[in-house]
This record gives sequence, C-alpha cells and structure tokens, in this order.
Amino acid sequence: MTLKEMRNIDPRTVDRSTLVQRSTVKIDSKKSKQERIRDYIGQIKNPYCYLDGKTVVKISFAETKRTIEDCMHSYLSGV
Repeated sequence: MTLKEMRNIDPRTVDRSTLVQRSTVKIDSKKSKQERIRDYIGQIKNPYCYLDGKTVVKISFAETKRTIEDCMHSYLSGV
C-alpha cells in the first residue's frame, strides 16, 4: 500500500484487523531520529491510521515546515 492510499483510508470503514495496536509499538530512544522513524513506520505499518485500544485513530499532517516543537513553543510562549 502506498503512503497516499494509507493517508486516504476511511477510519469508519477500515478493516480493524489490518491495523496495529499503538501500545505494541516500542521505540528505542538510543537510536537516531531517522532510525526511530523507520522503526516506528515498520511497526505501526500505517502511520496515518492505527488502533488505540478499541478506537481507530486517524491522523493527518499539515503541509508546513513548522515542527510540533515550534508549535508547542509558540503556544507556551503565549500562556
């Protein structure tokens, strides 16, 4: 399955048996960022849609160069 196909999965109709439980994914913090990303995707199978308990989780990413760290810094600076 391509990344585009993964991104376009409908969480209401997805076959739950094809999704990975988030709690089963283990990340080795000693690895480099690229290795951790590779490991994560290898384990989760679809980074856009997975299970968290009995809930199907569908995520998307903004088309921006801003990182989550940038967003959190901006948010916390305004508090």
